[in-house]
Amino acid sequence: MISHKKIASSIICFLLLLLLPITFSEPTRNLEGTSARAPTVQQIRNRYGTREVIVDNGIIRVSFSSPQGLITGIQYKEIDNVLNPHLRVRGYWDLTWQGQNTGRGSLDRVEGTKFNIITQTQDQVEISFSRTWEGDHSHIPLNVDKRYIIRKNTSGIYAYGIFERLPQWPEVEMGQVRIVFKLNPDRFHYMAVAEDRQREMPTDDDRNHAKSLAYKEAVQLTNPRNPLFKNQVDDKYQYSCEVKDDKVHGWISTKSHVGFWIISPSGEYRSGGPIKQELTSHVGPTAIASFISGQYVGTDMETHYKSGEAWKKVLGPVFIYLNSDSSNLWEDAKRQSKEEVDAWPYNFVASSDFLGRQERGIVTGRLVVNDRFLTSARFAHIGLAPPGEVGSWQTNTKGYQFWTKTNETGYFTIDNVRPGTYNLYGWVPGFIGDYTYKNSVNVASGSEITLGRVVYEPPRNRNGPTLWEIGVPDRTAKEYFVPEPYKNTMNPLYLNHADKFRQYGLWQRYTELYPNHDLVYTIGASNYSQDWFYAHVTRNMDDKTYVPTTWQIVFHLPYVNWRGSYTLQLALASASWANIQVQINNEYSRPIFSTGNIGRDNAIARHGIHGIYRLYSINVPGRLLRMGTNTIYLRQAKAFGPFQGVMYDYIRLEEPSRD
Repeated sequence: MISHKKIASSIICFLLLLLLPITFSEPTRNLEGTSARAPTVQQIRNRYGTREVIVDNGIIRVSFSSPQGLITGIQYKEIDNVLNPHLRVRGYWDLTWQGQNTGRGSLDRVEGTKFNIITQTQDQVEISFSRTWEGDHSHIPLNVDKRYIIRKNTSGIYAYGIFERLPQWPEVEMGQVRIVFKLNPDRFHYMAVAEDRQREMPTDDDRNHAKSLAYKEAVQLTNPRNPLFKNQVDDKYQYSCEVKDDKVHGWISTKSHVGFWIISPSGEYRSGGPIKQELTSHVGPTAIASFISGQYVGTDMETHYKSGEAWKKVLGPVFIYLNSDSSNLWEDAKRQSKEEVDAWPYNFVASSDFLGRQERGIVTGRLVVNDRFLTSARFAHIGLAPPGEVGSWQTNTKGYQFWTKTNETGYFTIDNVRPGTYNLYGWVPGFIGDYTYKNSVNVASGSEITLGRVVYEPPRNRNGPTLWEIGVPDRTAKEYFVPEPYKNTMNPLYLNHADKFRQYGLWQRYTELYPNHDLVYTIGASNYSQDWFYAHVTRNMDDKTYVPTTWQIVFHLPYVNWRGSYTLQLALASASWANIQVQINNEYSRPIFSTGNIGRDNAIARHGIHGIYRLYSINVPGRLLRMGTNTIYLRQAKAFGPFQGVMYDYIRLEEPSRD
């Protein structure tokens, strides 16, 4: 008879054989004073018995759960883990989605099921955590390959993902894709998202004991650890940033003199074009790289994938940069960001789906504006995006976009363009509307396409002269009257700041300024920077009741062409659950125009000063006007809460042509 001791011994031996390919982790090393070396990769089983992958280049040591691909630790200098050691999920990808049969939206952490070493050389290691969809409706129908690259002599991690769906898979909505890092709250307290947007931040615990406000993201700090923060509002949307400006953001540990930065060297893989706004860093401490989202766009964003629709896209790489050997960590992060931008597209990415510089094309040309006479399109935004309607690039998530700005004489070069078929889009500061080139642009690998002179003709009523205008056609409401913040909820960062609109509760000021009657703007007497409220919102009658508001534009006409047609150019910088109705000289008449129900960008609540741009060229029959005083009524007819409304970009009345 075999003894119990022999049975137990045999079981132990068998288990040890199973563990032969796996080593056991050593105690965490302090990397202070170590020198850079060729990166190494090893698979271990940690003290808790779970598998990990460790990549170490002598400067940083990064730990990944395997095969899930969650970043569990980043060791740098004297900090054993720059990530939050109190959380299970610290560095991760996630996405939101909704399938045909899933009902409400779901959050997917995009955890891998397979680990691979893609490359391992003296210069770099590239590893993969992938997941193949096999009909499991608990996950989004998507193949995902998360890649990480750690290079020799490099103080950081390159991260990118390859996302693919096959045409036979079911319909799905995919609303958000991003990378998130939760940093060590005992170390990182100072945040920087731009040159003039930096501050010491409250903590997550401060938020947990705060007063809830009008929406869940905003709270008033009632008992913060730092008494200087008392009564301030914390709201992650106060730190959002346009894609074109979001090159680097992150956190500084003043205690350890260490910086943690997310660098986005390109906007080609991000949704919505160059002025799409995204979240950056916020209380947590949290740092985010967003690739696809509906922020400041809402349900107008192109996120629906139909049955039969195939899709594949490389998101990233972004660079997670750590620094310490500089007296000014922010300046060093900006320097590193410039180096990454200059090196784009990278030549060290292993995936064949990521195309290097030699596999891409160049498109050049000169943009001019024909608005009664030809003029150069100075410093205009111009770019290539998937074919679609005018302005469709604002809501596009599925394709790549390549944008630049013209020089002072209108010349432009769009380089490093992936092969494909695009439309050429653009807009010119100082002119209304969107430009779209008449022909598609087919870019081949290594091609150089010269378009020559391309002409934009802004919308105008048969070249009729402008009678009057309000604002500046720049696609934002920034030039209008932005009220002072409430003293008991203000964020001091934005006092005497160009972005003074990034304060909580400014929409409430309208009811206080116009308690009994709505805004009246008189052409020739009023000043839009003082007399035109930045957002056309509802009036708050009490805590639960809101009513529509009607603004008036009063103007004088010395004569009227009763047989002609005038044109009201109405450009909107934002719309949130709104419906603007236009009436002429009779507030109670049937509207001559209605936008219908438009907008889900929520920019009013989220301090964005703009969302999606919309332009309406409205025909105004001359017979509705009169010699002398006239009034245009703009009624915002939707009113079921505080955030229904629009932000106007620019308004202009054009006379009929005198030909």
